[in-house]
Amino acid sequence: MNIPLIQQFLEYIQLERHFSPYTARCYGADLRQYAEFLAGEVGGQPASTPGGNGTADPARVGESPEQRDARRAEVAAKVSRAIIEADTLMIRRLLAHLDGHEYSAATMARKIATLRSFYKWMCRRGHIAENPMLMIRSPKQAKRLPKAMTVEQVEQLLAAPGDTTTLGARDRAILETLYSTGVRVSELVDLNRQNLDEIGEALIIRGKGKKERVVPLGSHALAAIHHYTNLLDADRRFTFVRQAYESGEAVPLFINKSGKRLSSRSVRRKLDKYLKQVGLDPSISPHTLRHSFATHLLDNGADLRSVQELLGHESLSTTQIYTHLSTQRMRRAYDEAHPRAS
Repeated sequence: MNIPLIQQFLEYIQLERHFSPYTARCYGADLRQYAEFLAGEVGGQPASTPGGNGTADPARVGESPEQRDARRAEVAAKVSRAIIEADTLMIRRLLAHLDGHEYSAATMARKIATLRSFYKWMCRRGHIAENPMLMIRSPKQAKRLPKAMTVEQVEQLLAAPGDTTTLGARDRAILETLYSTGVRVSELVDLNRQNLDEIGEALIIRGKGKKERVVPLGSHALAAIHHYTNLLDADRRFTFVRQAYESGEAVPLFINKSGKRLSSRSVRRKLDKYLKQVGLDPSISPHTLRHSFATHLLDNGADLRSVQELLGHESLSTTQIYTHLSTQRMRRAYDEAHPRAS
């Protein structure tokens, strides 16, 4: 079902707000699910698909293509009007419908956040006079502390990739960079070689909202990147990559075996491979290295504001969750070491 308002909003969050492709897909799925629910409310196709995948409207028996298109256009027009005319009661009916699918509190919170952003945009664009989301609250979620690895576990992981081959050296450079800088995996794979500031020993990162920040590189990460790029430049399979870089083209820092930009999914697969190789918890993700980076900095006396800037967090409250983790670890160390702790 093609709803112009939804399409315009999705273009807005991608082109103007610079949301990641993954976030845009989640928003799109949530809004398609909302549209399917409204279709059922206004007498169109019933909202029967929990995931909002837009496949709940098959052609009817004996229906010509022209009749089908006309019917779908009529339903889309009704849904568009229903979106504009929706009030708080309609939103509550939607939430009751979603509640029947037993989504987690986190998923429900995301769906509500999607609708909140959508209707806020509608208000700003003048499509509606009143925002039906103003009286809707997100469900309470249990606070989960981020998982962090120990320094010993990190060292074990970083030593796992062999660095005698180009791709092995790449993998070690990736792991060293993730832990040394705390960058998101999406930021890592977006790096070009031009983003490496060798003199300043830093990386220029384009984070959420395309905001730039500079993060320092530790000596181990810098050495691993140098070793990888030296092998890459000498590798005949990747001559075209070196030539492109030397001619001033924007070249990905971390490439796959075809010489193209590595994907976030590929980084996860590489990490899984080395976790299995050294016998570490398979649930560890690239984001765990980001958590470990922040936690280890705070454990060793870094101030919260500096960690906030390094992580690229807009709000200090987002960074503060790591102080809880550090406090938890300090308490454990106290209980284990102090003679009168218990």
